[in-house]
Amino acid sequence: MTIFRIFLAVMLAVLAVYTAVVAAHHGLGLLPVFFGDMAKMDWPGQFDLDFMFMLALSASWVAWRNRFSAAGLGLALLAFFLGSAFLTVYLLVVSVRAKGDMREVLLGKSRT
Repeated sequence: MTIFRIFLAVMLAVLAVYTAVVAAHHGLGLLPVFFGDMAKMDWPGQFDLDFMFMLALSASWVAWRNRFSAAGLGLALLAFFLGSAFLTVYLLVVSVRAKGDMREVLLGKSRT
């Protein structure tokens, strides 16, 4: 579990630094680029579409894990729009709350 948590922390740190550099050089106009690439029907667009589907899967899992409660749906929105920045923190928090029990991390406390 320690290695998993270190992996999550490293991912979050790298993502934060990379995002800060990109935002400093290109601004925060992600959505026009993201959807513009998809509209062009080329490889960057294919990657963006695939990534958006992964975000949807992540959001679906977060909502399901929280039994589609109001809080779970709110967390799912964060998972969809914040991606790995949200999911790394979420998994760190739930892994600590679950005391390293991966069944509880994956399924939620009420299902274990």
